[in-house]
Amino acid sequence: MMPPVPHDVFLKAVNDVVKDNIAYVPPYGSGGALYLRPLLFGSGPRIGLQPADEYTLVIMVIPVGDYYKGGLAAPVNGLIIDDFDRAAPRGVGAVKVAGNYAADLLPNMLGKKKGFPIGLYLDAATHTLIEEFSTSNFIGIDNENKKYITPRSRSVLPSITNKSLMDIAKDEGFEVVQGDIRVEELDQFDEVVACGTAVVVTPIGSLTRFSPEGEETKYSFGDGKDVGETTMKLYNRVRGVQTGDAEDKFGWNFKVQ
Repeated sequence: MMPPVPHDVFLKAVNDVVKDNIAYVPPYGSGGALYLRPLLFGSGPRIGLQPADEYTLVIMVIPVGDYYKGGLAAPVNGLIIDDFDRAAPRGVGAVKVAGNYAADLLPNMLGKKKGFPIGLYLDAATHTLIEEFSTSNFIGIDNENKKYITPRSRSVLPSITNKSLMDIAKDEGFEVVQGDIRVEELDQFDEVVACGTAVVVTPIGSLTRFSPEGEETKYSFGDGKDVGETTMKLYNRVRGVQTGDAEDKFGWNFKVQ
């Protein structure tokens, strides 16, 4: 119901805010970046529950350091969440709205207390299908059959990072598959990745699920200590384009002027 921001207006806003904050762009070689966060909100004079008649676009910027200082971090262990849902089947899970993050605050805190820094949500209707991690899309890598597999769901946020990784995976000779992934199919993956804008990829060493009786089922990927070969290749290619060290064959980069 929000009107889309015209493409030329958005690009000009991005150009101008980066140019105005050029002094805060971390230098080449530091591993840092200027992080941009667009926000569109209803600003018209309404108090009732109805769409606004005016919207304001804000783009916030902040300099950030290398997410993984010194290189991609070792795999982390995740928890499959059964006692909470991130988004309703026909809700707004596929939209980047603040409410989608609120649903993860308590489960995320409880998971960390159990020793799991990241949680994986299942579909709210049946709790049999993989949807996405707390703030990141799910990617499964089948190296033997050269498949890059990611869920397709109306409750999953379409990630530009995931779309970029799909392009690179195809370029590396992988078949990209989007569809339902059942929990028990986790066994087929050699590598599992959580992907998002700031981090690009977070390698997952294992995913653990607890039954209502407390019985544990654990799915492990690789040796749990080292980043998988395909994960590392995808990460390096994305970072190479971002830093200008690799060819931008997909035309992703935009010159600020």
